[in-house]
Amino acid sequence: MKNWIIFIAIFILSMSLVISILVISQAMAPVNDIEKQAEELALSTNSIAEITDSYVYNGNKPYVTVFGEDEEGNKKAIFVPINLEENSIQEVFLQNGITEEQALSFVNNETNVKKVLHAKLGYEEVGAVWEIAFTNNSDKLNYVYVLFEDGQWWKRILNL
Repeated sequence: MKNWIIFIAIFILSMSLVISILVISQAMAPVNDIEKQAEELALSTNSIAEITDSYVYNGNKPYVTVFGEDEEGNKKAIFVPINLEENSIQEVFLQNGITEEQALSFVNNETNVKKVLHAKLGYEEVGAVWEIAFTNNSDKLNYVYVLFEDGQWWKRILNL
């Protein structure tokens, strides 16, 4: 009887793990598909020759940010809207703005940062911005947006 209980417990745990993995992979499938399509569009428009990274940025309008180099070796970020409209693609040369480290340093110096959750380069109506999400010393969620071109504050959402 004891062996049956152990077997059933292990079986239930195993099934729970398998089902959890399947649910997570199915939930991520649309995000992975749109990232892949955005990368293909960035390559096909010759905006970028080699891709190094990409992720979805959810601002006022969602974009896929695609990082890479053009044919001359210049590092760029391409902002592809998730509706994949070719005429709405935006781009910036990474040397023309502040780096992720500079944006994080600026936020650390100006606010009480306990833990940085993420820093993402995205596109808003003002242009390229760094979105930095972090928790403060009170464990409150905070979002700050720093302009890519000059490192100035654009928007702050504090103490959520």
